[in-house]
Amino acid sequence: MTALYQYLINGRNEASISPLDRGLAYGDGVFRTLAVRYGQVDHWDRHYHKLEEDCNALGIVCPVAELLLADISRLFTRDEQAVAKIMITRGESARGYALPVLAQPMRVVVKTALPEYPAENFSKGVNLHLCRLRLAHQPSLAGIKHLNRLENVLARMEWTDATIADGLLLDQSGNVIECTMSNLFARYDRTLLTPDLSMCGVAGITRQHILELAPALGYHARIAHLSLSKLMQADEIVICNSLYGAWQVRELNNQRCAAGDLAERLRQKIQG
Repeated sequence: MTALYQYLINGRNEASISPLDRGLAYGDGVFRTLAVRYGQVDHWDRHYHKLEEDCNALGIVCPVAELLLADISRLFTRDEQAVAKIMITRGESARGYALPVLAQPMRVVVKTALPEYPAENFSKGVNLHLCRLRLAHQPSLAGIKHLNRLENVLARMEWTDATIADGLLLDQSGNVIECTMSNLFARYDRTLLTPDLSMCGVAGITRQHILELAPALGYHARIAHLSLSKLMQADEIVICNSLYGAWQVRELNNQRCAAGDLAERLRQKIQG
């Protein structure tokens, strides 16, 4: 049984986060959430590549992979399965938005227990809430998993029903973008569509993985603008993230969705 949580800050478990840290003050940083199983990080190369890419987009120096893996090795034993959350901030600065001349990035690695998802999420599919909140357009941040997630927090406040697995988010133009903790695919015959994230949203590593492996399953996958009405016409809808893999959507905003086995096939391929 994994403890409630354990963490390292810059490689030390007795350290604390400064009130001057820009990640705390402004959300000036990025993060990744990944599964660690028996000492091995799921899809580490993909996660680190995206972490490095997101750091570069914000002009933050990304710690080398070996340093982060050493932190994970210290926190995780080889007989457990748990979740690692890696956060990289720009570090401390004086008050104000101007960047420090010599920024010293801070890294945090947190270990928490794997979520205990209901078995029927995998066997029968999940229900989605249609969020009232609309995502704002900001192409400079689009695709980046940055630390300012207030839109997601506000969206997640919209429901308390435990039978709802996630909430579907549209942008200010009414385009389908993502869910609060997941990316999305819609199947139309042999074509898989995933929403365009050039204006907002997070480009997850499982989304990219599915885009790459789709041809092996006999599908043509592409990125496209997707309206809510177009989504509801799909032969299947699937949501995905790096912890659970893929789930079939059986109901969206109290409307039944077409059933299928795409999520199961994707999970098998992702895990393989």
